Amino acid sequence: MNGTDSTVADASSSDDPGFEPLAVEDRYPPPAARPDPDRDKGWFRRLLPLLTAHRLTFGATLACGVAGLTLQVSVPMVLRHAVDVALDQRSGSLEAHVWALVAIAVAAFGLRFAYRYLLFWVAFHIETDLRSIIYEHLTRLSFSFYDRVAAGEVISRANSDIRSIQLLLAFGPLVGLSMLSFVLAVGFMLSIHVPLTLLAVATMPFVFVLGQRMRDLVFPLSWITQGRMAEVAMVVDENLSGTRVVKSFAAEAEQIALLSRAAQRLRWSATALVDARARFNPLIEALPRLGMASILLYGGWLAIEGRIGIGALLAFSSYVIMIAVPFRMLGFMLLQAQRAAASSQRIFEILDEVPAVADRPGARHLLEPTGRVEFRDVRFAYPGADPDAPPVLDGFDLVVDPGETVALVGRTGCGKTTVARLLCRFYDVDAGAVLLDGNDVRDLTLASLRHHANQVTDEPFLFSESIRDNIAFGRPDAPLDDIVQAATAAQAHGFVCELADGYDEVVGERGYTLSGGQRQRIALARSLLANPRILVLDDATSAVDVQVEEDIHGALRDLLADRTTIVIAHRLSTIALVDRVVLLEHGSVAASGTHAELLATEPRYAAILASGDDGHDGNGAS
Repeated sequence: MNGTDSTVADASSSDDPGFEPLAVEDRYPPPAARPDPDRDKGWFRRLLPLLTAHRLTFGATLACGVAGLTLQVSVPMVLRHAVDVALDQRSGSLEAHVWALVAIAVAAFGLRFAYRYLLFWVAFHIETDLRSIIYEHLTRLSFSFYDRVAAGEVISRANSDIRSIQLLLAFGPLVGLSMLSFVLAVGFMLSIHVPLTLLAVATMPFVFVLGQRMRDLVFPLSWITQGRMAEVAMVVDENLSGTRVVKSFAAEAEQIALLSRAAQRLRWSATALVDARARFNPLIEALPRLGMASILLYGGWLAIEGRIGIGALLAFSSYVIMIAVPFRMLGFMLLQAQRAAASSQRIFEILDEVPAVADRPGARHLLEPTGRVEFRDVRFAYPGADPDAPPVLDGFDLVVDPGETVALVGRTGCGKTTVARLLCRFYDVDAGAVLLDGNDVRDLTLASLRHHANQVTDEPFLFSESIRDNIAFGRPDAPLDDIVQAATAAQAHGFVCELADGYDEVVGERGYTLSGGQRQRIALARSLLANPRILVLDDATSAVDVQVEEDIHGALRDLLADRTTIVIAHRLSTIALVDRVVLLEHGSVAASGTHAELLATEPRYAAILASGDDGHDGNGAS
């Protein structure tokens, strides 16, 4: 059967097919910009589009900062004039100077408040944009990415690393403004006394050299520290998620030791980082103070000799304090800049990851499929698998007609679960093709394909939400009557009604407040409510007792009558539900027929049923 215009449509021609349902109204705008995709550019240049997207606010921020700084730098000059007036004209009035200082203080306060408010507003908005961008990208990445990257590592990059960038964006301009104050202060100092100014800045080249050496040492240590923070987060995440396994094997001490080793590695790198700062920061801060001591010595002698006024010396001393401020902050900002550089590169490692499975250019929406599934000479091995090992599927051929229910049976590692994953295009085939209504699934949009083809696994995942929300995950706007109907078909309505809050009962993390069989029934109800045209049941009732399973099968016989269903079966009771059984061996179809036919003619099939082989192969495939 070939694809026809009645089953597929160009993606651009369908305004809102509703393949990706939204549970909440989108109240917030999308990120104003995205990082530069050019990998040859430096990390800051790649982040620059996020800054330029807020250029108006950022421009107003800088304007307020520069105006406030100008007023601040002018204060010593007002003081100089006031002191000179008081000393030269003993009876001179200082009222004008006092009011000028009050006006400067009020205006500087308002400008600096506006500057800091707008600066942190921009920094937090950029942080929000980055979080949205990286989370959206994570949702687009393929299963192969999550097969090789630990969840704790991803969480660390999406949280602490983004936070490091936000801190630099928030405090970096403050240091930049301090450097501007240095330039303005030096300009005023030169207008007062040139030799004294040169003496004040004589230590600054040494500060610059020390800062460069500190940067070269701190950057690799920052990279290592961020990575080891991710290791600790990964250990904690795995132990929280797998706490039942840890406790069941009484392995708490072993896991604490594992965390201790990770923490020791983090302590080493963090201590080395602190040591680098401890060696350079005191020198960076102390050198400007030497300049201050020299100025007091030389400037005092000039004042005694009458070659400089007292007011000028007072103003000069104030300016020396101003030029020392940037260098007191320099060590912190060098460390923060290196940490942000390391963090940004770790983030870009994720953002530069290209999804292995994505919509092709010109991909079409699958609108009203009849449900014919075909695997044509499929060959597949999981990414990262041993190249010398045989593929999971090798020359796999299978046709499932619309409305047919087929069971896949085979020993561990024969590729049963892999078949379901390729159908839903969690992975792409290495060779051959998977077709739906004659259309290669790679030519269909992922959203429409997964809308019509749904999988219920033997280890269902429930969100820490109400049972109602978990069942309605695929149809967030579904009325309660439809939810109850789906739960009833999955034999979940009875135990749900016995809960204190019924369908509003909030299950624990991953649904662990429910039993394994209850979780499976909720997951089955979730798929039934979504009403996919093609349903894959991957041992979906393995944790349910026989009586409940019979009740589920009784309800499913009517529900599965008009949809294509693939059952990955390990129980004889489950096989009784299907029209045809397909025996898999070594990644290909070994035999096909009804249960009775295979039992009578295929000894391998009888042996598998007798052994109860229900294991899983590598990567969770079975």
